[in-house]
Amino acid sequence: MMKILVVDNEANIRKGIVELIKNFCPFAFEIFEADGVTSGLKAVAEVNPDILFLDVELDDGTGMDLLSQLNEVDFHVVFVTAHNKYAMDAFRFSAIDFLLKPINPNELIEAFDKVTKQIKNKFVQDQLEVMQESLHRISSKEKKIVLKDSNSIFFVKVSDIIRCESDGQYTEFYIENLKKIIISKSLKEYEELLEPYGFIRPHHSHLINTSKILRMDKFNGGILVMQNQDEIPVSHRKKAQILQVLDSF
Repeated sequence: MMKILVVDNEANIRKGIVELIKNFCPFAFEIFEADGVTSGLKAVAEVNPDILFLDVELDDGTGMDLLSQLNEVDFHVVFVTAHNKYAMDAFRFSAIDFLLKPINPNELIEAFDKVTKQIKNKFVQDQLEVMQESLHRISSKEKKIVLKDSNSIFFVKVSDIIRCESDGQYTEFYIENLKKIIISKSLKEYEELLEPYGFIRPHHSHLINTSKILRMDKFNGGILVMQNQDEIPVSHRKKAQILQVLDSF
């Protein structure tokens, strides 16, 4: 039987998560609760959970304080957080699931459904390291992103990404020395995430790493040639912006 641990110092949030799981998630499980770092560590040792719903801010520390005191994290973690852009970006870079307060029942069910299909996640420790790096805002050269396709988890340096291309609700990543990786998330989400690291969208279907541009050919309205020789169209409304970027090199 699956074991679920909910750690949150706000009793109403904690009880709400428990009730939503009981009412809407059709799996056999035992569910346990704790209200802080100390009680959470004790509960992890006693329960050995499959899934941990973990509040980011607790009265006696943080969710990361709790995880950092464990010898091994071999269960799924779903963070629960108030709206905080830097924390949310860190979750997205590390591909760790999170829920925003106040909890949306549909999002809770979606997160629960996702992790129950993936137990157990042997890469969670590495994902947490990427999350920590994101929170500490390390240099863009060392910045990593976690990409999950249908079969694998990839830990990729952002600086190694050449370009991304939209394919409906999927995004194709083209990365140095790797095969194409297809992710079931929209290009828009990655545009928001990668834009601060030198990425630009020259066309509605393409997101490129400006440091990987080889040249711009001006025929046919403008074509960007990337370092891997891929040719990327430039939309008319983005041409001036692209030329400005190239002038800054």
